[in-house]
Amino acid sequence: MILPQVRVANLASYILSRIARRLRSDWLLAYGYQPVLLETFVESARFTGASYRAANWIHVGQTKGRGKLDRYNQYALPVKDVYLYPLHRDYRRILASPE
Repeated sequence: MILPQVRVANLASYILSRIARRLRSDWLLAYGYQPVLLETFVESARFTGASYRAANWIHVGQTKGRGKLDRYNQYALPVKDVYLYPLHRDYRRILASPE
């Protein structure tokens, strides 16, 4: 619940940007490494993803509606839009390099 006295223009994109800005250092402290890319899924039949687009997340496609545990090709889950947010300028090189 958002309290009535909270007045922030574009609240959703503001929160997303604050979280993204802080996440790398928090993750390093908790897990010992920094993520380079964030991923989220938005149920396209219910939501537009406008907050993510306003916060500069990149729409990269849609899921098939199967889910990670679907072994029998049954499309039982809602289709979702996939959004990415790079946390590092060289995220493509970092993710593609074998370590």
